[in-house]
Amino acid sequence: MKTQDIQNLAIKMGMESDFRGVEGVKKFLENKKNKFSKLTEELKKDFDKESLENPYLDSGVYNIAEDKEIKKVLVGIDVGPEEILIAKELKDIDLVIAHHPVGKGLAQLADVMHLQCDVYNYYGVPINVAEGLMKERISEVARGVNASNHQRTVDAAKLMKVNLMNSHTPCDNLAAKFLKELIENKKPETVGELIEILKEVPEYKMAMKIGVGPKIFVGSPENRCGKIAMSEITGGTEGSPKLYEKLANAGIGTVVGMHISEEHKKEAESANVNIVIAGHISSDSLGVNLFVDELEKQGIEIVSCSGFTRVSRIK
Repeated sequence: MKTQDIQNLAIKMGMESDFRGVEGVKKFLENKKNKFSKLTEELKKDFDKESLENPYLDSGVYNIAEDKEIKKVLVGIDVGPEEILIAKELKDIDLVIAHHPVGKGLAQLADVMHLQCDVYNYYGVPINVAEGLMKERISEVARGVNASNHQRTVDAAKLMKVNLMNSHTPCDNLAAKFLKELIENKKPETVGELIEILKEVPEYKMAMKIGVGPKIFVGSPENRCGKIAMSEITGGTEGSPKLYEKLANAGIGTVVGMHISEEHKKEAESANVNIVIAGHISSDSLGVNLFVDELEKQGIEIVSCSGFTRVSRIK
């Protein structure tokens, strides 16, 4: 496999795990193509044509110094110039794969947040309500990442001639699907039981050893879960805090997420929604592991760095 083949595989796996379903993602891309076709020739020149094929613009290929067969990859959650230097020092790394967005992917993080509207709708929030509340939050995130030094890591990769890509939402989709199926199969009655289920996941079990295992941020172990939503595992970053009330109205009793801000926590408390934080970097590792398992099956060696905890599920 070459670098672009790996990116194509990530998109394919992301679509297959997407809450919208493969057809829903294809429809999303089709709508973009229709909008593009109606633009003037002048506007088409500035249009990001990658968005017509890639539904996850927070994920992509940023540098191909040498378009070769990939045999060994360095994989990290957050990749900066220092990880690029590590790859160079190790000498036999063919590709660096980041999880969190860098370069153009970071600049376009807000684009993938539209996925959250469909996730909330999946759990019973009317789509018009989800879209209305997410519109403000998406705009806020877009403004927030605008000031970042987007190209810092990409520039380092170009200077040191290191192949670089990232996979963010596709891997988060994989983690969300895994957790959804696990929890639906185990059917926990209380929040405490839910925590015990999460603690058996290898990535979370290892995170417990360094003090960042699954925790209850809102609610108590004795609280009954009610309907459990994986509404904060994928979709770029945190959605609108106003959506907890809407989730409660839709019959959701517990939300499983990666992380939560104080504002979001207060809104969840007001809505009496239990919040279980599985863990951020550990959840990221879970999704990335599910992806790189497929690379390992192709004979590619995986080297971990930057918080990525490798757990192979290859039997």
